[in-house]
Amino acid sequence: MKYVCTSCGYIYDPEAGDPGQGIAPGTSFAALPETWRCPLCYAEKEAFDPL
Repeated sequence: MKYVCTSCGYIYDPEAGDPGQGIAPGTSFAALPETWRCPLCYAEKEAFDPL
C-alpha cells in the first residue's frame, strides 16, 4: 500500500523505498523508522495517510 504526505503530496511507494534516506526497496511504511521524514518537506510519519 502506498502512503501520501498530507503536507506536500509526496507518495511513499514501498516497492521503491527511499534510497536517499537508506530505505531499501520493499520496506513497508509500517517498517519505516520513527525518525524517517518526508524527503520533500520533512514532515513526520504522522503526516501520511494511506493512498
